[in-house]
Amino acid sequence: MAAVETRPQTVRAQAKWVHSSARKARLVTDLIRGRSVPEARTILAFSQRAVAKDIEKVLRSAVANAESRPDLHWNGDDLIVFTAYADEGPTLKRWRARARGRVARIRKRTCHITLELAPNPRALVSNKPQAEAKPRAQRAPKAAAETAVATAATVEEPTATPAPAEEKPKAARRRKKTEESDS
Repeated sequence: MAAVETRPQTVRAQAKWVHSSARKARLVTDLIRGRSVPEARTILAFSQRAVAKDIEKVLRSAVANAESRPDLHWNGDDLIVFTAYADEGPTLKRWRARARGRVARIRKRTCHITLELAPNPRALVSNKPQAEAKPRAQRAPKAAAETAVATAATVEEPTATPAPAEEKPKAARRRKKTEESDS
């Protein structure tokens, strides 16, 4: 009997006929696959590639699809990019005039970008109801901690006066010369 693979429930968004080649779009989709949504947004925002803007639009659409579904109670920041791929779309064929009555073919390639989002397994574990979660120990305010350190420093008294620093050899020689010249 074959093992049944369980696939998590996903939300999908797709952009068709994007004016970019599929190869260029795949370079960017490979960067964000498996990443969390905030991390993917950061990568796309700082990417130098022009197709990153189109992929960012698809990512925003997928997050909006996930948040608008009433049966799923997903937060956009708790999702990961489960699947990201770019398929080839139809190629528009154009012609450009060349010398001596000839023509050159221009291929304007398009692609279809697809993103699927799934809940982050780590986020599902950490989103326990508040009753089950252990209360965290509260930290002392920073100002109070600084004043405690300052008062502890003032209470300590020095045990002995510091010893005079040893003179450097050149300084000792100069002093001897000045003493000899004065006498």
